[in-house]
Amino acid sequence: MSDEFRKNLMGPEPTLLPAETDVYQHLALGKEALDLVARNPTSSLLWAILAEEAWDEGRTIESYAFARVGYHRGLDALRRNGWRGVGPIPWEHEPNQGFLRALYALGRAAAAIGEADEPERIEKFLNDSDPNAKAALEAR
Repeated sequence: MSDEFRKNLMGPEPTLLPAETDVYQHLALGKEALDLVARNPTSSLLWAILAEEAWDEGRTIESYAFARVGYHRGLDALRRNGWRGVGPIPWEHEPNQGFLRALYALGRAAAAIGEADEPERIEKFLNDSDPNAKAALEAR
């Protein structure tokens, strides 16, 4: 039996997004996500941070909107990096965390505004991506 056949039986390889070095550096220097997102609109991490900040301030609708953008930007990045709609997106790989944070924030905000099916679908997606991601996010 070929190695390729065995690999395919185990499922798709994990998707590992590339590092957003410029974004990380600016955040480490204390720059605000709101100031950075216009120059880095494809960054799921920045949109996730904006969603989290809005949530913490009680701005549920804004949190939902920011998370939705981060989620879609993340899907675009995943697809550009070989993801085909299924397979692991490991939390341990730091560049994946922006997408997973946006996904979690979207589920939380969707539940808060009373969306019927979205929170369940997102929880399944988050768990399918990495079963440890939700616990890691809630421990932050």
